[in-house]
Amino acid sequence: MVPIPSVGGAEDDEVRITGLYGWDAGSGCRPGFSADFEVTNSSDEAATYTVTLGFRSSSGGALTNAEQVVEGVGAGKTVKASVLTGAGVGSSSDVTGVSVVQVRSVPVAEASTASGPCPASGVYVYVDKGDAAMGLRAVGLHLANCGEEPFEVNGYPQVEVLDEDHDRVDSVRVLKGTGEISTGLRDGTPQALVLRPGEAAQATLAWRNTTEFGEAVNAPYARVRVRPGADPVMVIPELDLGTTGKLGVGSWEKDDTYRAPETVAPTP
Repeated sequence: MVPIPSVGGAEDDEVRITGLYGWDAGSGCRPGFSADFEVTNSSDEAATYTVTLGFRSSSGGALTNAEQVVEGVGAGKTVKASVLTGAGVGSSSDVTGVSVVQVRSVPVAEASTASGPCPASGVYVYVDKGDAAMGLRAVGLHLANCGEEPFEVNGYPQVEVLDEDHDRVDSVRVLKGTGEISTGLRDGTPQALVLRPGEAAQATLAWRNTTEFGEAVNAPYARVRVRPGADPVMVIPELDLGTTGKLGVGSWEKDDTYRAPETVAPTP
């Protein structure tokens, strides 16, 4: 491991970079990089952070980004963490700086998950990376029964659009169905579904990022209730809504492609 003295780069109010390191192939390891950083939670509740750092070359160009999730940072606490790049980025001399690209946080009580211990609700709720083409955005909202009892949903999930401060964005209309966004998206008939343990459902979040007259809306978060009265879960679909002011929410449909994550036995 080779320390790189010039860390540089812009930082964030919540994230401070404290170290940058590189490995050369000649050291017996695959070439790669890592960065140490600290996350400070200045809010009044515990939060889970998703931190993206950008590694830069000596010419100032971007080489690669790397993301790290830091779970359960207590209110008013500072936690140390590290992020690793993939192999093959270059030698240690190729990187001279790292900067904070993006920081996202959700309250621990509302954190989404696709694996690990089953939440008290008995279901995993999460979004995928989505798809973007010609200004049309579509992200899958997923629900998987990880509990021991059947779980019923009916019709549409309830979705609130939230800004960077987790405040509701009232200027965006949340539509039932995606037909007003695009006729090319699958938009099934709302129906009641009973998910047995290990079964899953999905719905589509769809929007366009067209920008015309007015102020563009970029809302990183969405608060989701999978059915009326359910505990809220905050997901991060990165809604770049442009000036359209509309988000289409598809109905729940059975997801027959879902495979439950394998349970890994704890290390003695």
